[in-house]
Amino acid sequence: MSMFSEADSGKPVPFDLRGVVLAGYTGRDQESVKRHIEELAEHGVPGPERVPTFYSATPNMVVAADSIDVLGSESSGEAEFILFYADGELYVGAGSDHTDRALERDSITHAKQLCPKVVSSEVWRYADVKPHWDQVTLRSFAGEERTLYQEGPAADMLDPEDILARVAKRTGRGLDGVLVFSGTLPLAGELTYADRFEVELRDETSGESLSLHYRVNVTEPLD
Repeated sequence: MSMFSEADSGKPVPFDLRGVVLAGYTGRDQESVKRHIEELAEHGVPGPERVPTFYSATPNMVVAADSIDVLGSESSGEAEFILFYADGELYVGAGSDHTDRALERDSITHAKQLCPKVVSSEVWRYADVKPHWDQVTLRSFAGEERTLYQEGPAADMLDPEDILARVAKRTGRGLDGVLVFSGTLPLAGELTYADRFEVELRDETSGESLSLHYRVNVTEPLD
């Protein structure tokens, strides 16, 4: 059974998930990228050796769910758009690269593997939104009160096709079966460990949106 369906028709999108790539520091504005790196540095997260950067995660970590389980209370989501090819067509959806912030101080790669990556079940054909991609907005909200956590145009990040070209070059492999997370926007405020997270990818031209929301269930370590 397909994880994704087209938002306009409800038609299942045939996609056999075989790999996951998490992009980072993909902002077009390098000053914005620098601010995001500084935000993470304030929490003990080391900066990357080069930007943009790419991390791997295993396919079983990707879920389209309204609830996830995490170990420890220091984890948070990140608003992103997701990209993948199916039957030669490029699709875009909403995603959250939920990450363990405590482990991230020691190993970003392992921190990203520790938490589920949540995706929207509905997706758009990129060809339908490409002509007005600069009018697509990405937002996230944290907590039951839906506090604005991130907001900005998707165009603040590298173009989707540019991101995919860089992933293909970096991995040296094709993109068949690969789900790519775009990287995220700077925070609107402070890093928050919330029990609920929401992401919205909104086409301001048509008024249509893709969204996901999920509850974060925390299991505290015994030691």
